[in-house]
Amino acid sequence: MRVDKELSKGSHELIILKLLSREDMYGYQIVQRMALLSDNAFSMSQGSLYPFLHRLEDAGLLSSYNTTEGGRERVVYRLTGAGRKALADKEEKWQAYVRAMEGILKGGEPC
Repeated sequence: MRVDKELSKGSHELIILKLLSREDMYGYQIVQRMALLSDNAFSMSQGSLYPFLHRLEDAGLLSSYNTTEGGRERVVYRLTGAGRKALADKEEKWQAYVRAMEGILKGGEPC
């Protein structure tokens, strides 16, 4: 099942940073891995992805380099030190969000 677009808006940055923390990737790989690991719950068109990647690169969270693979020139993205720090911060905030939502949805004791 696909995740509601409104709910997923804030998660794309976290997803991209996490994927790139595991390995350097080019855009198509990011889109494919995002879909694969989420069982197609999260998806992003390449047309939406590249402006997102450029924004993260402009913010210093990613860097890029060119490589040739299978005869095709590719721009490969890598997480920077600042990107790793941002990822750790976003993961911590995401876990706090999940705990808070679980408390509300389950109606149990406060978190």
